[in-house]
Amino acid sequence: MKLREKIGLLVPAFTLLISSLALAESAFEGVYAQVATGYQKTYVGNVTANNIDGAGAYSMNAPAQSVGNAPLMLGLGYNLPVTPLFLLGLGAEYQAISSTSGAATFIVPEGCTGQCGGAQYKTSNQMSLYLAPSYIINADKLAYFKVGYSAQTLQSFYQQGHSGDPANGASFGSSFVGGYVFGVGYKQMIASGLYGFSEANYYNYAKASLNNSLNNGVGKMPTIVSRYNPLSSTLNFLIGLGYRF
Repeated sequence: MKLREKIGLLVPAFTLLISSLALAESAFEGVYAQVATGYQKTYVGNVTANNIDGAGAYSMNAPAQSVGNAPLMLGLGYNLPVTPLFLLGLGAEYQAISSTSGAATFIVPEGCTGQCGGAQYKTSNQMSLYLAPSYIINADKLAYFKVGYSAQTLQSFYQQGHSGDPANGASFGSSFVGGYVFGVGYKQMIASGLYGFSEANYYNYAKASLNNSLNNGVGKMPTIVSRYNPLSSTLNFLIGLGYRF
């Protein structure tokens, strides 16, 4: 077969390949904004609080706490084409609704019957920056993976008391903690620029430093609660709408 004939056969095949790749170009390229809700479960781990008061040093233990709520996730990002079948997303998100747990009861391991203190946790200002490698299923459909940095504020309301006695005081502790997020998602165009999406995400955070100082009763020194360092994490399932500008 002559070279000219071979080239004549390759040109239609090359044209067909280019056409198929062009069909795979994604409608998600560029800047986007989105909003989502669904279900979110926030977990705060068990802790040991080391205390010092007028009687000396002692420890108190409290079990883990969890709470579920409906989040409001606001997002902004940009999808950059890498190959005809892949995009790289750069995004930021903010969780606009805080969550508050039930009360965790602190118990002194030795010589305490009943409640010796309690704490209620609140998470807020959850925000994340992430990369989202994305696979173009077709022009209007996208599957992606998320990985990035996340941070939130973890607060506690701490109530000190002893069995048979009224509450001896209360105080607040607050800590801004960092961690990571990873997740998976799917997007599909509904109309020109408007798309729907669903996601599942897991957030894991470093230990918080919640130091509390409160009055331990009349005539006693203030109690200093130190090394009060719970871990926290969040799992959510989201559905939402977005717009690609």
